Amino acid sequence: MGQKVNPVSMRLQVNKNWSSKWFAPKKDYVAFLREDLSVRRLIEKKLGSRASINRVEITRTPNLVTVTINTAKAGVVIGKGGSGANELKADIEKIYNSAVRVNIEEIKKPDLYAKLVAENIAHQLQRRISFKRAIKSAAANTMRSGAKGVRIQVSGRLNGAEMSRREKEIAGSVPLHTIRADIDFAKANAYTSTGVIGIKVWIHKGEVI
Repeated sequence: MGQKVNPVSMRLQVNKNWSSKWFAPKKDYVAFLREDLSVRRLIEKKLGSRASINRVEITRTPNLVTVTINTAKAGVVIGKGGSGANELKADIEKIYNSAVRVNIEEIKKPDLYAKLVAENIAHQLQRRISFKRAIKSAAANTMRSGAKGVRIQVSGRLNGAEMSRREKEIAGSVPLHTIRADIDFAKANAYTSTGVIGIKVWIHKGEVI
């Protein structure tokens, strides 16, 4: 009872894939993992929510590291005349000490990606917009974009209330126990003057046969 599992890790190799793809001998594993985490932190710090980054994929081959950034605002990542992408590539090469290729992939429908929806709700809550309005409009936008279902949960001192509580908005169907269902899941935090509000978003994009 009460055991929870991340919907993405539960579906690895069914319809999800790892965000870091490489094999390493035991002695190199910790160093490789530390480098990947440093790169992810660097990208988050430099671009953050400004670029609406959904996912960073890292693939290693013996002579090259490929970093793929999925973003809703490719122009922000690339920068004026490609200066932003070149600067980011130089910073990543310092961490890996090897040749790096940076690919930037643009997301056409940001409302279908849980991380972007959760961050959008967090920004609205930080601007003191009512949580009910924020989660209802986010759910409606996601369904309009073609999702089969969406579930949004917020918890904390909602609207500055004295007692923390949990509220959720559900539209369509979100079959969490069906492994073939393509479920996108993400968490985000909204840092408000009354405390931290946690946001969880599940988006059902249909079944993968």
